[in-house]
Amino acid sequence: MTILLDSVEKVKKFVDIAATFPCELDIKSGRYTVDAKSIMGIFSLDLKKPLTLVVFSPEYENKTDVFSEFEYKGE
Repeated sequence: MTILLDSVEKVKKFVDIAATFPCELDIKSGRYTVDAKSIMGIFSLDLKKPLTLVVFSPEYENKTDVFSEFEYKGE
């Protein structure tokens, strides 16, 4: 899923939701990968660009609709 976290409020809300997932989540930006549950890790990325959310559990891959408000639709 491609997401956009272009404000402090969005990052905080995203991390709060990600923290509820019992599986590992990563965010990728180019060659960098950070833990999606780490607010500090997310702030180390270039938040002006779309990011890729990776879910490491087949059980939760289809349950990413809770992140739909952060989904990047393109411009």
